[in-house]
Amino acid sequence: MSVLSVTSEIKKLRKVLLHRPGAELLHLTPDTLGELLFDDIPFLKVAQAEHDAFAKILRDNGAEVLYLEDLAAEAIKKPEIRTQFIEQFINESDVYSEKHKESLRELLNNIKDNKQLILKTMEGIDIKELNIKGNASLVDFVGDSDSSMIVNPMPNLYFTRDPFATIGNGVSLNRMFSVTRNRETIYAEYIFDHHPDYAGKVPKFYDRYDPPHIEGGDILNINEKVLAIGISQRTTANAIDLIAKKIFFNSDLKIETILAFDIPVSRAFMHLDTVFTQIDHDKFTIHPGILGPLRVFTITKGAAKGELKIVENDTTLEKTLAQYTGTGHAELIQCAGGDRIAAAREQWNDGSNTLCISPGTIVVYERNDVTNEILAKHGLKVLTMPSAELSRGRGGPRCMSMPLVRDN
Repeated sequence: MSVLSVTSEIKKLRKVLLHRPGAELLHLTPDTLGELLFDDIPFLKVAQAEHDAFAKILRDNGAEVLYLEDLAAEAIKKPEIRTQFIEQFINESDVYSEKHKESLRELLNNIKDNKQLILKTMEGIDIKELNIKGNASLVDFVGDSDSSMIVNPMPNLYFTRDPFATIGNGVSLNRMFSVTRNRETIYAEYIFDHHPDYAGKVPKFYDRYDPPHIEGGDILNINEKVLAIGISQRTTANAIDLIAKKIFFNSDLKIETILAFDIPVSRAFMHLDTVFTQIDHDKFTIHPGILGPLRVFTITKGAAKGELKIVENDTTLEKTLAQYTGTGHAELIQCAGGDRIAAAREQWNDGSNTLCISPGTIVVYERNDVTNEILAKHGLKVLTMPSAELSRGRGGPRCMSMPLVRDN
């Protein structure tokens, strides 16, 4: 059996990857929010309690919960891999002074516990933590105008959906849109290259070293033959061309069709899954704001090797989904029932970003009560989780989870 197996958005969730928010959130400041892709500063203690409640819901419903920090620590257990990881982390941290690199190396090597080492790299490093004798560079005099962090924290890590995406028995190991988030993919790289449970067993259909940007929130598994990908603020058309060619011509996947959804570029619509998720065989949540401008393209193999056939659909979204889900019917349930003000408010708090853990059973943020009531009236089993602080990162239950195994 494959160590990864995800060919659906809705089948029973068996194994899932999370990251419990940590000290990286404590290094957010008002001046660095924009750079670090946050709109506000979550209260860590409450955010952790909310995340623990999320993990409990998943466990109570039969899913094994794994944590990114644990798998990454296990992946660097061998001394030579640990050394390699530290060097790569430093090289990707935008630190240029050899004196600073030497001090970073000393700091990280002195952390003997591998999990604490991983957590420290996630947390970020203040220049005051380094053992610098004298002033080695201008940075020691003036630092950064907004922060004393010589290595930025990675506060977006609790959104494990984005750095990689499980597709069938393999992954798209992504190149993220922003420099801040692109460093997050180093952990998945070491897990899939060096963890004893995954090394040599997981094909990569995309790699973090491929130039175009792509993020996991834009990748949805409709079924084993159909994949949906959003052309969004953070995933480019070039990236979809590249992953399509790799899947069609260089993989054993059964995927025959990729549906490319061209969604408006907006902070509220940053990924496809922030405006559109599958919640049952024939039911989808959707934000009404994308219905007018949404364009859908069908991508299949071309006549020659390495060639793609791309056609813009000239039918409705409902008919497209009815065809490619194989159900013959598709129901689009609008965020907040389409009410303009309520939809805008609840969309900002990820009212359309649901995690389906079995057909018709979904995890949602409790704060989106208008949308949740509508979903329940449509026959969905709605499991609510607390979300006062986690929602400040602009991501919902689907964003915070990366399925590793679902039933086929």
